[in-house]
Amino acid sequence: MKVGIIMGSISDMPVMKEAIEILKQFGIETETDIVSAHRTPEKLFDYSKNAHLRGFSVIIAGAGGAAHLPGMVASMSPLPVIGVPVKSSNSIDGWDSILSILQMPGGVPVATVALNGAKNAGILAAQILGSHDKNILEKIIAYKEGLKASVNQSSESLKQ
Repeated sequence: MKVGIIMGSISDMPVMKEAIEILKQFGIETETDIVSAHRTPEKLFDYSKNAHLRGFSVIIAGAGGAAHLPGMVASMSPLPVIGVPVKSSNSIDGWDSILSILQMPGGVPVATVALNGAKNAGILAAQILGSHDKNILEKIIAYKEGLKASVNQSSESLKQ
């Protein structure tokens, strides 16, 4: 199982690397590329239509500004698509990206995470894969237990 991680521009990489890092932590293979909905539409079409044939199970697509990438991928791919709205230099405080990814028409779903929320996109992709892979599921369970332990430790520290 492999997760495709795409972004509209190299400037999105500081945000999108968080998805790569968390998926590596879970031992999930990723492949990363730049696929611009507006500047490389032919590449977008090819990537979207053939991702499942290339062994991908989930696609994470990050985009800023008008943020058409996740929705366009979802319109052509049978795979689950997770959209990461990116607050970019041409963005209106990120709201344009959020709404462009979130407000998809019926029949073309895109799971949308928070602004710059690539880490959560990676975790969601792992959870999707974990629903069919016990090893990944066990890693997700351990990760969540680690989160719980961290909060409990902080709580105890605060009381002292």
